[in-house]
Amino acid sequence: MKKALIVQGGWKGHEPKEVSDIFRSVLEEAGFEVEVSDTLEAFADADKLLSLDLIVPVWTMGEITKELVKNVSEAVQKGVGIAGCHGGMCDSFRSNVDWQFMTGGQWVAHPGNDGVEYVVNVKHSSSPLVEGIADFTVKSEQYYLHVDPAVEVLATTRFPVVEGPHSLNKAVDMPVVWTKRWGVGRVYYCSLGHHADIVDMPSVKELMRRGFLWAAEGKQAEAREGFASGGSKYTGMGDSN
Repeated sequence: MKKALIVQGGWKGHEPKEVSDIFRSVLEEAGFEVEVSDTLEAFADADKLLSLDLIVPVWTMGEITKELVKNVSEAVQKGVGIAGCHGGMCDSFRSNVDWQFMTGGQWVAHPGNDGVEYVVNVKHSSSPLVEGIADFTVKSEQYYLHVDPAVEVLATTRFPVVEGPHSLNKAVDMPVVWTKRWGVGRVYYCSLGHHADIVDMPSVKELMRRGFLWAAEGKQAEAREGFASGGSKYTGMGDSN
């Protein structure tokens, strides 16, 4: 039985408990043993993190120590997956660049705020993670992110939808769903999920389910295919808070 740790908290506006409940249900239905923690100290036990298959952060606008981020980073480098959504993963710790480097992006704006209607365009490619999922419309926050160019983009949304200082630039397709590698670990992110009702949409829930399963296969893939971690262990930037 695979093991997953959900760590929920931070800004209450993103409904961390309600989102965590949905994620827990999805994971348990997929056969995971799931632990839910409401403290970042869940990241303090490095050996325990290494025993997991998946870490699911649901924590927005928090403060974290470098040591806790180092523990998560090193676990993922060794094959533990990390997967999450919206601000719960890519606006977790604005002052910690190591977290942002690992997860592949950082939220910077949502022009128009909540209630913007926009299309999520699924990129059908070689990735089975989006196979059979059609484009869909959502009415929520439309996330504008600073994104790691190394990510594999699986879905996008077109900006601008609403007027703002960004709208005089050319139209851009902003990543909504992506994957990347961190060492031999697998990273999965979806920018949707401002509230639990968005996470509970069939298309969004299915994207998250597939992302969880994919990310949690990192250890098995390493053992099966013998991936190299890419050199010495990365221990973080010295000037990150």
